[in-house]
This record gives sequence, C-alpha cells and structure tokens, in this order.
Amino acid sequence: MGNERARSRERVIFSEHQIGLRVKEVAGEIASRSVRPEIAMPILVGAFVFAADLLRELARYGLLLETEFIWLRSYGLSNTPGALEVLKRPGESVRGRNVLLIDGVLDRGATLARAKLLLQETGAAGIISAVAVTKTAPQPLFHADYALFTAGSEFLYGYGMDRAGRDRGLPDIRVLEE
Repeated sequence: MGNERARSRERVIFSEHQIGLRVKEVAGEIASRSVRPEIAMPILVGAFVFAADLLRELARYGLLLETEFIWLRSYGLSNTPGALEVLKRPGESVRGRNVLLIDGVLDRGATLARAKLLLQETGAAGIISAVAVTKTAPQPLFHADYALFTAGSEFLYGYGMDRAGRDRGLPDIRVLEE
C-alpha cells in the first residue's frame, strides 16, 4: 500500500519518448565533433542506463567505443549526497586517449569533477562529458559538454538514477510531488 501511495505522488518530468529523441540528438552532436571520443567511461551506478542508450546510438553513427567503467559513489541509500567514495578508478586504457565521461545527473558536479581529475591523473588526452540531466545549482563545480535535459533542484529518479536503491529501471525520469 505504501508503494502505491508513493507512486500516486510522483510525476514524470522527462518521458521515455523525450529521452529517446534527445539521446539521438546528442549522439549526433558527439559523433560530428572534430575530435571524437575513443573510449567511453560511464560512472557507476547512475550512468549505466543512459550510457547504454548513448553508446548504441553512437554506434549507429559508426562510433564504436571501447567502454570501461569508473565507480564513484556519493549517495549510497540516501536521497542526499554524502562523502564521495572512489570504488574503482580509471584504468591505463584511457592513457593518451579522448574519453567520453558519462553520468546520469549533474547536481553540483562534485562526482564529475572528481572523475575528470582521476582521468587527467591517469593520462587521458581529452575529456568530453555527457549527462542525462543537469540540475540548476548555485556555484556548480562542473559543467557538462552535453546534457539531455536541465531540471530544477528536486530529487530525480528513474532512467538509471535511484531513489534509496530503487527505481533505476524506470524508463523515464521522475520526481516526487510534495
């Protein structure tokens, strides 16, 4: 019963259809760059759904990227960020290569800023970043090169982003109504 009540208070802010259209557009923009990425680096766990869609769409443009994951965590089972943990660093395969850094949501950018620093320390030649959603935050620490959407400060879930460990598999992006 509690789950039904929570579902009745949620609102889809970006539909599966809207997401699909934007993924195609962003993939086209990335594929048409003069300096194209050579390896994809999704940030686990929040980026895996967006990364899968983006990588398949890039393949349709003939951009077949090797993929290696980086694993950083700041939320755990909470809806508020905590201390950033590095669970898996980038490997040597990024050295001297242009990396497509992928994440689900950009709040203030602490996770992406740390991921970029780790990639630079490992010797990446260049870093291109793509996120599903950029949230409007005061004094962001990071600006993504590509974003499917922009949202306010509300907590987002679905499309790879979780709500206390649940709802990553939803095909759209949602918020809870207050």
